[in-house]
Amino acid sequence: MHTIILRHRRENLNKCSLRGLEGRPDLAFYTYPSDPLPDCSHYLLLKVGAPPLSEADRDRGLFLIDGTWRLAQVMEKQLPWKLEERSLPGTYKTAYPRRQTDCPDPSSGLSSIEALYLAHRFLGRSVVGLLDHYYWKDSFFLLNGLI
Repeated sequence: MHTIILRHRRENLNKCSLRGLEGRPDLAFYTYPSDPLPDCSHYLLLKVGAPPLSEADRDRGLFLIDGTWRLAQVMEKQLPWKLEERSLPGTYKTAYPRRQTDCPDPSSGLSSIEALYLAHRFLGRSVVGLLDHYYWKDSFFLLNGLI
């Protein structure tokens, strides 16, 4: 099942951690607000503070919102359906040098690629190549004991 990524049209692609993954067959990118979305009502929304991903979620699609914290909140409210929400354990730390002031907890607010990598790993999906273009990959692995 695809992971659907809804990216805000104003997302700075030079700073976007998901840049370079657009051609992967397991990921489907859509631009907010211009691209029509497929029916994602059976997908799980990856969101901070939601119940954690579990083994029971392995066969569900993932929906990831890619934008600043403020824009992501607006995008979520505009979704045409209410998605069941899941999160990652709060023990993981980001290696991304965040400068946003509207992030609730900058050290645990994972970048989109970090969250995508961990979610795929937890769900037993391929993580091969996901972090190939991520500049802070080694730091992320070291910070979180993933080596």
